[in-house]
Amino acid sequence: MKNQITFSLLFLMACVSSAQLTVNGIVTDKSNVPVVGANVYLEGTYDGSSTDDNGKFSFETSETGTQTLIISMLSYEPHYEIGDVSYLQNLNIRLLEAVNSLTGVTLTAGTFEAGDNSKVSVLKPLDIVTTAGAAGDFVAALQTLPGTSTVNEDGRLFVRGGDAGETQVFIDGLRVFQPFNATANNIPTRGRFSPFLFKGITFSTGGYSAEYGQALSSVLLLNTTDVPDQEKTDISIMSVGGGIGHTEIWGDESLSFNTQYINLAPYESLIPSNQGIRWNSPYESISGEAVFRSKGEKGIFKLYTGFNHADLDIEQENINFEEFVRFELTNNNLYFNSSYKHFFANDWTLTSGASLSWDTNEIGLFENTIDIKETGSHLKLKLKKTFSNRFNLQFGTELFNIDFEETFRTPDGMQFKSAYDDQLLAGFVESDVFFSNKFAMKLGARVDNTSVLNQFNFSPRVSLAYQSSENGQFSFAYGDFYQNPQSNILRYDQNLNVEKTSHYILNYQYVANGKTFRAEAYHKAYDGLVKYNTEMPQFDSQFNNLGNGYASGLDIFWRDNKSIKDFDYWASYSYLNTKRDFRNFRERATPNFAPKHNISIVTKKWVNKLRSQIGLSYSYVSGRPYDNPNTAEFLAEKTKAFNNLSFNWAYLIDQQKILYFSVNNVLGFNNVNNYQYANVPNVDGVFERQTIRPAADSFFFVGFFWTISKDKKSNQLDNL
Repeated sequence: MKNQITFSLLFLMACVSSAQLTVNGIVTDKSNVPVVGANVYLEGTYDGSSTDDNGKFSFETSETGTQTLIISMLSYEPHYEIGDVSYLQNLNIRLLEAVNSLTGVTLTAGTFEAGDNSKVSVLKPLDIVTTAGAAGDFVAALQTLPGTSTVNEDGRLFVRGGDAGETQVFIDGLRVFQPFNATANNIPTRGRFSPFLFKGITFSTGGYSAEYGQALSSVLLLNTTDVPDQEKTDISIMSVGGGIGHTEIWGDESLSFNTQYINLAPYESLIPSNQGIRWNSPYESISGEAVFRSKGEKGIFKLYTGFNHADLDIEQENINFEEFVRFELTNNNLYFNSSYKHFFANDWTLTSGASLSWDTNEIGLFENTIDIKETGSHLKLKLKKTFSNRFNLQFGTELFNIDFEETFRTPDGMQFKSAYDDQLLAGFVESDVFFSNKFAMKLGARVDNTSVLNQFNFSPRVSLAYQSSENGQFSFAYGDFYQNPQSNILRYDQNLNVEKTSHYILNYQYVANGKTFRAEAYHKAYDGLVKYNTEMPQFDSQFNNLGNGYASGLDIFWRDNKSIKDFDYWASYSYLNTKRDFRNFRERATPNFAPKHNISIVTKKWVNKLRSQIGLSYSYVSGRPYDNPNTAEFLAEKTKAFNNLSFNWAYLIDQQKILYFSVNNVLGFNNVNNYQYANVPNVDGVFERQTIRPAADSFFFVGFFWTISKDKKSNQLDNL
């Protein structure tokens, strides 16, 4: 009996021994260099080992059948081998470098970001509104970045040789159809939106994502705050008006609103405008915004609305009339924007939204009246899938609708109407591919069809980025961009084609130790630009798409906020070489809105002893082209250079009370915006002219800002 037991045990041990299989192989990286210390094991077992100095591993297992072999190592993507355990021998495994979102390459060509969560931000939300001379307008602050051109009498964004109408604005991914306040000729406008409702701003000077269209030059993306940090009330008393804002929180729901009243009459009575302008009723407006947010377990809903009512009555000198020309304007604007984002468990994200706007202008000009009504809507649906940290895919569809109507009435009762209606259906697809920490690609395409022109367009987009060093990288972007002719054209002729540009961008960026350096060269090729044969577009104009042009240049940006304690500064330079044959141009020429050189220097200093933030900003713009009818050349002469030194001072009375003072063009530079020539020559055969200058050489602003919050620490310094 004893011998039988001994024999049985020996037989069982032999069976177990014979069932042991060896799993072995070698682990290397993509350069065939051995990976030392990688963990190699069978999933769900204790069987495994680590790679040696030669990258080799070997261990025995008694597991049978199909098994999963896992190879893991810090800084590398996990690797899986699945198969019958008997085949897991003499393996040659190559690990891929893990993509690190904090240190890896990013796609930056043509894009400036301002947001606390963006690794590539060159500005912060605080910067957008504490820039001297910006007067709280984020558009004015963006004009200190390279790629933009200061057109002092306009106030909108002119980007890389493009007209202001070539830049589109989006809030939470949805189109804003009238992003700027209405104003009179040669009186600069401002953006409609207060900056403190937005958590971040992305300003693409070109080569932007396939998600966005209908913009030949650039897009400005504004993203509202998801979750406010606390309840608070903001009160402002200013030399030009006042305002109040409040944030209320109920669990996962919150509401933020602000309203503002502006009246320039008291300011004009103290500091009247330059000669050539008489205010019958200076600019007056009441505006407000609100954002409601509801955050669920896997989604967030946001509803944004803004309204604005503005009036002005101005008389302006015009060389072609003996009397001043009177211009009256009443503008009403209402905008709604709702969005919902849902996060699914399988790494799918659904984003949907809609925007709707109404805009009306009642204009009085020479005793004629002009009524303009524009209604715009935007519906959007987008899906995004993250397959891994190396690859994600997004695709979506959207529908735009614009209904435009203008009615012109004369004193004798005659009436002229012009209008158009357009439905634009678009689809887009785009992927981000990270080949490694050093090399990434964004590849996408966009298609759209516009009903007013009955035209289909296909727009490829691609961006590449290569990390050349720990803190530096190169980026390249290419894309085709289409845009319908603007409303002042389409209301008279719907038998045109869309306008087109192709962007080529090469970018280098270095970010380290509080310093940012960017250099970007670009070329834009324009085709199909609209031309007409009259002074301005009108009902009897002859229109065509024979216009073309180009814009090439170099943009440089430098920022340093660490070298000097409590001191922050940035400097930008833009060189622009552009010519166009469009509108009523008789030949290719540089447009009036495209100066060759733009320089901006912005400085900010916190002075602890004075409890103050002091800022200085300087802008230089080389002379802009204008056409002198007394010479044979077209757009051959230039205005004198534009100079502006602005100053601001924010003094903390206490932690939540701020006294703020600013002055624009503190040195009183005698700037010239343009020249206006007479329509007919005088008796000597000379076309006389008058100088178009700013309404005021300098602008002074004083404000008191008080924040009431639970933490008793918050203030409006980031809103000034």
